[in-house]
Amino acid sequence: MKKVLFMATMGLLVATVSCQNNAGYTIKGKIIGGSDGDTVYLQRLDKGLVPVDTTVLKGESFTFSGTPDSVPSGYYITAQIGGRPAMVGLYLENGTIDVTVSAGSANVSGTPSNDAFQKFQEGMIDIMQQKQELIKQLQLDTTRMAEIGGKIAHQDSLMVEHIRNTVRGNIGNACGIGLLASGSDLFEFSELESLVAQVPAMYASAPEVKALQTKIQLEGPTAVGKKFTDFTMNTPEGKSVKLSDFVSQNEYTLVDFWASWCGPCRAEMPNVVKAYEQFKAKGFGVVGVSLDSDAEAWKKGISDLNITWAQMSDLKGWDCEGAKLYGVRSIPSTVLINKEGVIVARNLSAEALHNKLSELLK
Repeated sequence: MKKVLFMATMGLLVATVSCQNNAGYTIKGKIIGGSDGDTVYLQRLDKGLVPVDTTVLKGESFTFSGTPDSVPSGYYITAQIGGRPAMVGLYLENGTIDVTVSAGSANVSGTPSNDAFQKFQEGMIDIMQQKQELIKQLQLDTTRMAEIGGKIAHQDSLMVEHIRNTVRGNIGNACGIGLLASGSDLFEFSELESLVAQVPAMYASAPEVKALQTKIQLEGPTAVGKKFTDFTMNTPEGKSVKLSDFVSQNEYTLVDFWASWCGPCRAEMPNVVKAYEQFKAKGFGVVGVSLDSDAEAWKKGISDLNITWAQMSDLKGWDCEGAKLYGVRSIPSTVLINKEGVIVARNLSAEALHNKLSELLK
């Protein structure tokens, strides 16, 4: 199977968490197509690639050795093949790490985290290749849009489940922890909490782990299954309103945290508009909570995006009190609340939002 040099799947930037004991690592590598005397770099990701060590190729082979530091960071082997750059990411951890790089492919194995990530990449590539084939079919035959579109959506579901399963099976090593840190929103809060509790103590000081713990602390009071937390803000007209005013009016209310300056929010808004128009007659309502700080920009965004549902904001930007209460650290972010005031879902978007509403509002 063809393997990519390094892959950040679905936008996931996999954090590499180094082991903290001092047994040491040895990287035994091979650059297929490399020339004797070519420089090979071991580099660390820290606001750009920073050289940590260098060596030269001898008969296409190279070796690095040392002790991994205790600071989580991404490491890469970089070299030239026929005058073109080649790069592969790896987990720098104790043990012997085998690296083979050729033009367009790579394999990293030999230690738990690297073995796990190699397997993860292979599975992800299979799924993505099948998805690409389906996209090609759709381009050739648009009359089968519903059928092929459903198959594409299934591949997306397989991709998410592959990430989840990799995390579940590798929460004791850097691969699983890195994927969990990158894809924490793919897990229900209760499972996220359980997984973080399983992270070995040796990784406790890693920024990725601390960020997960902070996320749990912030989102715990407003997790799925909990009663919603009320707050008061102003409408664009300056009227003071409570979130509870809207929750009591609808069977289900989507609290949509957004801002007029947020590109991803603007891209997602047509999906919210479509869902609102399709399900409002069945008891679905939306409340926008804006993280704007400029009232005029907020009002213009409402108009430009065809938003017709209730809006509220304290115009404090990222200091928005409502966003803080719900542990919102990025937007768009959503919370779905039923009429009894219980949170039933978080961070639904696009197809996931439509599917959830179809299930709840039959």
